[in-house]
Amino acid sequence: MSDKIKFEIEFPIHASPKMLYQYFATPSGLSEWFADNVNSRGEEYTFIWDGAEEVAKMLTKKRDSRIRFKWDESEGDDSYFEFRIQVDALTNDVSLMVTDFAEGDEVEESKMFWENQIGQLKSTIGA
Repeated sequence: MSDKIKFEIEFPIHASPKMLYQYFATPSGLSEWFADNVNSRGEEYTFIWDGAEEVAKMLTKKRDSRIRFKWDESEGDDSYFEFRIQVDALTNDVSLMVTDFAEGDEVEESKMFWENQIGQLKSTIGA
């Protein structure tokens, strides 16, 4: 098993933290931009893309601020993916920070995946 590389991408988004948070803390919010469908039972979230299911556990969440998930299939490592809302103290500009892990040769591909998904999110919320 090879070591995954942690990476973080920042996406400036014109939306309030409260509104933005709903889009990644709720199954209905996530299914509007992240996956075709999302169901949750307690801390367990099932993400569905093209009929294929991936299960992740919600590890931590802080209202209107951040939420962290871990894919069940990555049980043996310390990888996770996290959405974190950052507000600039001076300008009040809002950014969404996405943290994820990928195998060395898949980092660029993963970044493109997130750019794509966050593009979806932005058009969904008109930001």
